[in-house]
Amino acid sequence: MTEHLPTMNRRAVLSTVALALAAAHAGRGLAAQAWPSRTVRIIVPFAPGGGADSSARVLAEVLAPALGQSVIVENRPGAGSTIGVMAAAQSRDGHTLLMGSNSMVINPVLNPSIAYDVARDFDAVGMVSAQPLVLVVPASSKIASFADLVAEAKARPGTLTAGNSGNGTLAHLTAELFAIQTQATITSVPYKGESALVPDLIGGLVSFGFLNLPSVIAHIRSGRLHALAVSSPAPVAALQGVPTLRSLGQPSLEVQGWAALVAPRGTIPPEGLARLETLLTQALATDAVKTRFASLSVEPVASGREATAQHLKAEGARWQQVIKARGIKADS
Repeated sequence: MTEHLPTMNRRAVLSTVALALAAAHAGRGLAAQAWPSRTVRIIVPFAPGGGADSSARVLAEVLAPALGQSVIVENRPGAGSTIGVMAAAQSRDGHTLLMGSNSMVINPVLNPSIAYDVARDFDAVGMVSAQPLVLVVPASSKIASFADLVAEAKARPGTLTAGNSGNGTLAHLTAELFAIQTQATITSVPYKGESALVPDLIGGLVSFGFLNLPSVIAHIRSGRLHALAVSSPAPVAALQGVPTLRSLGQPSLEVQGWAALVAPRGTIPPEGLARLETLLTQALATDAVKTRFASLSVEPVASGREATAQHLKAEGARWQQVIKARGIKADS
């Protein structure tokens, strides 16, 4: 895994990137430069320190000089990201963005009482990053491969437990998708976050789980957990020899945690969205941002507004099928 850059060098490199982006767009004309006219706020619907928060802060550093205005990150955690997403959807100040993630499309399907609609209430700006899940079992488990896991789940229906970070989370839904695709019978066990799940997984109190890479990589390296597969399109460099689920004949289990930048519908003028889309795409292509993202175990994903909007729609439809098929309900 790439180490963090020293603070002064990191700031210097990012400042250079931002100034270059700003200079490249200095001649676009007054109309394109009308937005933003004041500080831009990126709402992160999670607590500080996570992947979405860290990614947002990297982008804030780069985009601020390029946009000619301050860019601040505001954390609005709670209700599985719904509080922050709703705060963004209701903002009409014209200078608010949201760092959205998988939960923003899952939650309205899981809980129909949620008032926002992604397609109706947000304008896509662009994809930001993606992070794979890792299918892991305790080191003490006799399950040594994906095929072993499927065989065991079928041989002893309902006895294998899939630990997850909470009802309706990506880890939960991916395990349920695994059950659908392999026609296996499993028992999902929700925890209050991955930090609560991991010790029980290491101790063998749950059979397996699909977890975020940063939560498990140290335990895989130490030998306390065994990685069976990764859910990314390509192998993960930090996990040499661990196959992708696609390579194991399970392309439908290709699942990633993603982050996308969106704006409340109609609050930013088209020229402002176009400018932001271009600056975001260019920032994600720089070595400085790639290095910072690598230290967070995420990959930059550059995608235009239309492709991002289609991705959000497809993800919502995908998880709606899983939630309906498995009869998953929101926590009361």
